[in-house]
Amino acid sequence: METGETVAGAAAAGGPATEWDRIVDVLVVGTGAAALTAAITAADEGLDVLVVESTGLWGGTTSISGGGLWMPNNPLKKKDGVPDSREKALTYMEEVIADVGPVSSRERKLAFLETVPEVVTFLGDLGVQWMRSKDYPDYYPDRPGGMVGRSLEVKAFDTKLLGPWFKQSRPAASGIPAPLATDDVWELSRAWSTPSGFIRGARFVFRTLGGLARGKRLYGLGGALASSLMYIVRNQQTPVWLSAPLTDLIQDDDGAVLGAVVSRDGRDVRIRARRGVVLGAGGFARNAEWREQYQGLEKEYSSAPEGDLGQAIDIVASRGGALALMDDAWWGPSAVGPKGNVTFTLAERSMPFSLVVDAAGNRFLNESESYVDFGHHMLENNKLVPGTPAWLVFDARHARRYLFNALLQGRAEWKKQGLLLQDESITGLAEKMGVPPAALQATVERFNGFAKTGVDEDFHRGDTVYDTYYSDPRVKPNPNLGPLEKGPFSAVRLYPGDLGTKGGLVTDADARVLREDGSVIPGLYAAGNTTASVMGRTYPGAGATIAPAVVFGYRAARHAAAYGPEAGSVPAAGSAAAPAVEPAAAPAAPAAPPAVPAAG
Repeated sequence: METGETVAGAAAAGGPATEWDRIVDVLVVGTGAAALTAAITAADEGLDVLVVESTGLWGGTTSISGGGLWMPNNPLKKKDGVPDSREKALTYMEEVIADVGPVSSRERKLAFLETVPEVVTFLGDLGVQWMRSKDYPDYYPDRPGGMVGRSLEVKAFDTKLLGPWFKQSRPAASGIPAPLATDDVWELSRAWSTPSGFIRGARFVFRTLGGLARGKRLYGLGGALASSLMYIVRNQQTPVWLSAPLTDLIQDDDGAVLGAVVSRDGRDVRIRARRGVVLGAGGFARNAEWREQYQGLEKEYSSAPEGDLGQAIDIVASRGGALALMDDAWWGPSAVGPKGNVTFTLAERSMPFSLVVDAAGNRFLNESESYVDFGHHMLENNKLVPGTPAWLVFDARHARRYLFNALLQGRAEWKKQGLLLQDESITGLAEKMGVPPAALQATVERFNGFAKTGVDEDFHRGDTVYDTYYSDPRVKPNPNLGPLEKGPFSAVRLYPGDLGTKGGLVTDADARVLREDGSVIPGLYAAGNTTASVMGRTYPGAGATIAPAVVFGYRAARHAAAYGPEAGSVPAAGSAAAPAVEPAAAPAAPAAPPAVPAAG
């Protein structure tokens, strides 16, 4: 349909006749896991789909994440003969998430669990190369229903398959190709201290060199997931517009969403979406005003992309969309480097010969606990003990044996800028940290006693299989504990960082956006960090962010295809009556079969 043509269907739907620049069946906003899954699913239904991305790079937070998906009772577990069930997973979710309102209702939890096998099979049939993170435990494995090995990830992907289109991705902009897998990380963190870590490191090096020798450009983790999904989108010939932010929604007199306004090439483009608009536009992690308003943060330390500003949430909220969990995030302790770069810390704080203290020099948590719990405890404790939220203190054995990701940027510069403090004594280090020397000395002495008995009487560090996932099995009697006895002693500041926000629009079991009164906004769907998470205020397991993003992106597209405002009245894409699909403002889709080949 040509620009400027009046669409009579708008009036028939209850609103005034409207001038449209483009007509599609489904408009998808965003290019992370939620959005790309929705686009793939809608296109698979034979619908005409358009994807728009607000920034100049595709991939969203997904592409720079660990790329895991917490998928209980998934087909790969069944294939491996590892028992799991929807009922067991539901017991676990009810136990650890509880009920924080409609977003974590039993209905939404069941919708998530029931869809996991379906969406894993669906994407696998289209070529996504799944593999299990067999060693990764749930984050509360000792609670009813908890277990090990529920998370999935994608095998290293050869991004050369995307041709020049890959250059416009976040993985391409973020660093060197690395075919890293989640289950590599826990052993690589101790590659210099244990035989299994050394072997894992050697395998990773050979995998990297092998890929290069075969002329491949392999990416793992979130880069592999985002690239695998985008490869399918491109093969489906779905247009993807970059630097095309959503600026408004268009609704009829009854509030049903007819389409949206997108800014592209300096002008507003009015897009009719006959089956619906799906928002997978991320959260508001980089919106400083909102972080202060909703979370009380004077400064954010987020690992999310710079475009994570919450525009889509704001637009819908201004139209009556309900919000929830805006005060929460996918928290985790983070270190801030010489250039202000934020690095999420994981294994570093869990390994032995280290502990975490507050500005008063006291421990206040289990250093090995899940990162979202760690973040919550930092925020709570900082209200009682103002100052630097936390310090990671470690001795020479920790510094020598274990990988500290943030310090790979150069320890010398960290020390020069006062970001890495060192001293031959604990009291001398305390003075440099600005914490009471006597308090830190007493804390270390008490901790060292726990390390020798193997029992953390204060915070139970090392009591669960999740704690010991990041640990050193050579350290006895507790692989997470180790006395701080060998100088020089070091300290690095930790801040309440995050992987993104977890508050946003309230949606139902089919990802339909709800109003404050609980009614549905017809034609509007949302998934991922644009929504308040079904996981509530916690984090059940590795990939509990991306898994519901994929699941509810899938459910949104399936619902729009079957029940969207004009379902049953729109010709299939490509038919004589369907509107022509204009080329995407990007390189042409690569000539390749629909399935994604294994990267090998």
